[in-house]
Amino acid sequence: MYRFRQWIAAGVLVVGAGLACAAEVLLGPGDVVRLSVYGSPDLSVETRVSEGGAITFPLLGQVAVGGLSVAAAEKKIGNLLEKGGYLKKAEVNMLVTTLASQQVSVLGQVNRPGRYPVEGRRKVLDLLAMAGGVNAEGGDLISLVRTRDGKTTRETIDVVDMVRKGELDKDVEVSGGDVIFVERAPRAYVTGEVQRPGAFRIERGMTVQQAISAGGGLTTRGSDNGMRITRRDADGRSVTLDARAGDPVQVDDVITVRESWF
Repeated sequence: MYRFRQWIAAGVLVVGAGLACAAEVLLGPGDVVRLSVYGSPDLSVETRVSEGGAITFPLLGQVAVGGLSVAAAEKKIGNLLEKGGYLKKAEVNMLVTTLASQQVSVLGQVNRPGRYPVEGRRKVLDLLAMAGGVNAEGGDLISLVRTRDGKTTRETIDVVDMVRKGELDKDVEVSGGDVIFVERAPRAYVTGEVQRPGAFRIERGMTVQQAISAGGGLTTRGSDNGMRITRRDADGRSVTLDARAGDPVQVDDVITVRESWF
């Protein structure tokens, strides 16, 4: 598990990644495209897709291309040139130089947070790798926020558990406008007679004994008898409980190690 988290942190895990096919890109507002027509250099132009999804093209004026693939946009412009009598045979080439519309935001505990282009089919793990992987403060859970048909949803994905179990069908495909947020790893606290009191990262299945080890172990005055855990109950009230070495640690627990009487 630890080694897998190292791979994620290094940003070297790319599942299902491949070279994007330009024809799969759907054009949208903010995209910058360079167009040329074979044999007609005067029709070459670089233009930006407007908020309304249109570009300005010589002879044709405004041409709606929003939501079209590059190949479909090329065909549409070629057909308009031919039907308008401007060219007998129009071979249009379109190159996307800036893909602004199809971008996913990767935020939170990653090494290179930012907006990343989605060219072709990309999934959550692909975008995490593009963002340099999860950093040392990141946890196993990510939130995926998406808006579809005017409705915004939030899904939580346990990326470590997904890969460990080989359930890559849970690696969700993303599209422009999605937000991936890597949560901070859950923390608890150890105080009292330990070498390094303070916050520590909770690992899966972590026990009180392991939490004390994360705090550097007991001091010479520390005792593993009479340990206490202070945590929130179901009603949000703070309660203090006797703790044993094998008890599981929960998020935001405060483990207190007492001084030995002898």
